[in-house]
Amino acid sequence: MENGNRYFVRIAFKGTNYHGWQVQPNATTVQQTVTQALSTVLREELQVIGAGRTDTGVHASYFWAHFDCSQSIEDPGKISFRLNRLLPDDIAIYTIRPVPWNAHARYDAISRTYQYHITRIKDPFKRELAYYLFREVDVKRMNEACHILYQYQDFSSFSKSRTQVKTNLCDIYRAEWQEAGHMLIFTIQANRFLRNMARAIVGTLLEIGQGRLQPGDMKQIIESKNRSRAGYSVPANGLFLTNIQYPPHLDL
Repeated sequence: MENGNRYFVRIAFKGTNYHGWQVQPNATTVQQTVTQALSTVLREELQVIGAGRTDTGVHASYFWAHFDCSQSIEDPGKISFRLNRLLPDDIAIYTIRPVPWNAHARYDAISRTYQYHITRIKDPFKRELAYYLFREVDVKRMNEACHILYQYQDFSSFSKSRTQVKTNLCDIYRAEWQEAGHMLIFTIQANRFLRNMARAIVGTLLEIGQGRLQPGDMKQIIESKNRSRAGYSVPANGLFLTNIQYPPHLDL
């Protein structure tokens, strides 16, 4: 929209009640809900483009989207306030920022960071926000396997089959497990993610942590480029999108 106004909007959402971000028929999605709210508040039909897709039940504590509108937003704080009053409690708007007309929430992203939360005790307050794993795992073995991820770019073994992507190449910048009390948190940062990639990597690492696989097996799994060789996909409720990096010139 070269002659219009483009804005980035920072969003957080709890994904429990949504079929992911992306609009789809006969399903409630975050994109649809945010688009309707923005269109109502700004009184024009808008299209909201997100930084990426999240699957059903996945959460985002830090998410950017962009939209174009014919008007200039003079008071972003006021618009954010009105949006938050209109939106359900599980979606929040934090800020609205003007950006150059060609800035793109998805394509300009340099990296994305996900965290996977595991609780090792039955915690009713974490039921929708963490995966309850009662089995013991060896965190040192899992972190040893994490280092192998840095050596590769083709992560076909962790991708959902029959996805419409041009390449399965990704650059992983960080992958590590940390313990925090009864919580076990996996952090992974990459320039891009394949469908189901983070959850499949976590499931594979948990099998290594439980001794079903060896840390060195990660090499064979990746080199096979075969999803059936990798571990199971962990449930969506423990996965959070926690950061998205953009070029400095966008000043987000």
